Amino acid sequence: MATKGNKKQLGKKRATPKTPNHDKALRQQLKEVLTWHGAHVDWKKALADLAAEKRGIRPAGIPHSPWELLEHARIAQHDIFDFCVNSQYKSLEWPSGYWPKTPAPADDAAWQESIRSFEKDTRAIANLIENPKTDLYAKIGHGSGQTILREVLLLADHNAYHLGQFVLVRRLLGAWNET
Repeated sequence: MATKGNKKQLGKKRATPKTPNHDKALRQQLKEVLTWHGAHVDWKKALADLAAEKRGIRPAGIPHSPWELLEHARIAQHDIFDFCVNSQYKSLEWPSGYWPKTPAPADDAAWQESIRSFEKDTRAIANLIENPKTDLYAKIGHGSGQTILREVLLLADHNAYHLGQFVLVRRLLGAWNET
């Protein structure tokens, strides 16, 4: 029975509290984390204007050249995207499948194609994230418990790590302008 102190009305459902839907904001932030440059430079700036003769040089004491870092980031990003969307996904051999065979690109066309492919896969992942039909939290069917959300965070972390290495290598090669 409803009383003055107990305002429960029998027979009526209680209204669900109105809370904002954070899904759209989360998707936007995940997309931005793949391309942002708020705390550091982005890949576009890091890759810009690197002289062809510097692309295959490993600075003293550093295990990777700019080419190796770009190609590794591209290959890994493509692999993560493939894992997210391809139910027939096959993992590359570790570690050889995730690194280029040579420290230098074959030519300028190979360098430019690597950049185009990296940017294309970044857009594809962003589109996957933005699609409201993509369940960020559902386990990927052919995985071992991974979700799209986990893979996007893994990718953002991986790309940021190697972007930092790329900038360091450019500095050591004398090919970085701090502006």
